[in-house]
Amino acid sequence: MLSALPARRTRQLGDRPVGPGLPVYITGEIGINHNGDLDTALALIDAAVDAGCDAVKFQKRTPEVCTPRDQWGLERETPWGRMTYIEYRHRVEFGEEEYRRIDTHCRERGIAWFASPWDVESVAFLEKFEVPAHKVASASLTDDELLRALRATGRTIVLSTGMSTPQQIRHAVEVLGSENILLCHATSTYPARAAELNLRVINTLQAEYPNVPIGYSGHETGLQTTLAAVALGACFVERHITLDRAMWGSDQAASVEPGGLQRLVRDIRVVEESLGDGIKRVYDSELAPMRKLRRVAGVVAGELEPAAV
Repeated sequence: MLSALPARRTRQLGDRPVGPGLPVYITGEIGINHNGDLDTALALIDAAVDAGCDAVKFQKRTPEVCTPRDQWGLERETPWGRMTYIEYRHRVEFGEEEYRRIDTHCRERGIAWFASPWDVESVAFLEKFEVPAHKVASASLTDDELLRALRATGRTIVLSTGMSTPQQIRHAVEVLGSENILLCHATSTYPARAAELNLRVINTLQAEYPNVPIGYSGHETGLQTTLAAVALGACFVERHITLDRAMWGSDQAASVEPGGLQRLVRDIRVVEESLGDGIKRVYDSELAPMRKLRRVAGVVAGELEPAAV
């Protein structure tokens, strides 16, 4: 049975407390896997709902701020023809009209949504909506200006720690303040190799930040390593999702398709139920096998331990 630990280890994401001993908060990271198509985004929301996710997450950028000036004019081939990189960044970015549709659709389907803002202007944009949290992408962990803007919102901040040193993580926690953050272990390779996931960092972060819930943001292929993260104590899980891994886009190959997402959510719920509370007990279901199989009651015989007859 799951039971909540003291409130100091929990954070509030909308109407859901998240922390050790509570049901894992499962987020389907849509990111930009919608490729700028609203219908694809809505279909991904539906896939997350059908799988039983608690939330979906997007990425929000101001292209002129987040794209280095010397890359604006670089041309690349895209599904929409050859275009400059800054044109591409605008092509896959949703504006307020699209996010209003997303917000309405999520409310209708009963699922939360939030996003990773990559710049201060995007923080202000997302504050137009009642999002349950903001996410700091691993690439943004060293952006103190962004971190300060996020802290000023007063919302729960989910901080991914990929591509970051322990010293950088500690500094980011100091800038954000530890009282309202949730840390996620991550390896920022797409897709990440199992040998580089280093899931025991989850336990390292638990020891380093005893008052902060620890989660996992995965970019690997397959599902079993995410289940291992839950077994190690991750109370928040985020995986990229897609309708088809063969779709165009840099994150698609490290994403989970709808069928896999359903299996992942199902198996996370089984794993968290199986973890229990750590208190050794004799279950009622063990009494009949005990009577049948235990020949000697033992030197210290409990009242539930009759010898087999």
